[in-house]
Amino acid sequence: MGINQRKNVPSQINKALKKRQIDAGFISSIASEKYKSTNLGIIANKAVYSVFLIEGEEKADQESASSNALARILKLEGEVLIGDKALQYYLAGGKGIDLATAWYEQTKLPFVFGRLCYTSHDKFIEKLAKNFIKKPIKIPQYILKREAHKRGITSKQLRWYLKHIEYNMNHKSKKSLKLFLKKSKKI
Repeated sequence: MGINQRKNVPSQINKALKKRQIDAGFISSIASEKYKSTNLGIIANKAVYSVFLIEGEEKADQESASSNALARILKLEGEVLIGDKALQYYLAGGKGIDLATAWYEQTKLPFVFGRLCYTSHDKFIEKLAKNFIKKPIKIPQYILKREAHKRGITSKQLRWYLKHIEYNMNHKSKKSLKLFLKKSKKI
């Protein structure tokens, strides 16, 4: 079986999986309970540096349902920024509330932003996830440089950022996800 990759923001990956345009993908936590899920996630234990709330006028980020829900659960008002634009904002000295840190302060748990979910090729996807968790893939320098350039940051900054992301859905991550999903149904 071959793998084709598709890059997009979380909300678009969610839609593609729902429409069966893709067989698997890292989708928003808030949408993940509808699908078969692996133990591979995008997890922040304390600060993530790419999901911020800038206090002020409330403005949701159209790219992430989970981050918008998290801000509401935490009773924080302002503009939600995610992904590259949030990381660039932080690296440029921007001030705001790191939503993963705010979640940790309230719950003492990491926050699960996304999970590798799937609709088919069960054995292949589960094996892929298990192998990644056992031995994370080293990113070649040329890819790091290319991806950093696309984001307008240095490869050193990108490596620093990636050190703050965890991928293994351990007991605490699963507990956190369950709590988040429960709270999200009440907002």
